[in-house]
Amino acid sequence: MKKDDCIFCKLANGEIPTNTIYEDNDFRVFLDAAPATKGHCLIVPKEHFDNLESLDENIASGVMPLAKKMMKLLKEKLNWDGFNIVQNNGEVAGQTVFHFHTHLIPRYKGDGQDLVMKPCGLSDDDIKGVLKEIVS
Repeated sequence: MKKDDCIFCKLANGEIPTNTIYEDNDFRVFLDAAPATKGHCLIVPKEHFDNLESLDENIASGVMPLAKKMMKLLKEKLNWDGFNIVQNNGEVAGQTVFHFHTHLIPRYKGDGQDLVMKPCGLSDDDIKGVLKEIVS
């Protein structure tokens, strides 16, 4: 199902033109309009899902195989040095468009991007406490 006021629904379904590199019945993959690096693209399902939590299981199962396929294509065509796959959920995590999507970001030596996470400083005891919260 599409959402009428969702820009990504319109992009994924061809209502707004994109720089599409791949399309099938479930997804459109297109170059990001404000790329972090050369070849930065988005995997966007044609159906509307706000985030990973609401994503249909069948659609979810297609994302990573498609990411792998696109990663290989981008390696062949753009010869990247590394690769980030980023999927944000919620505003605090950096999600700005509330239609599930996955960023594919080719990385190049000296590209100036920094997507490295910093440790938050939890001790071993703190980590064990978190484990107890999760599994109890």
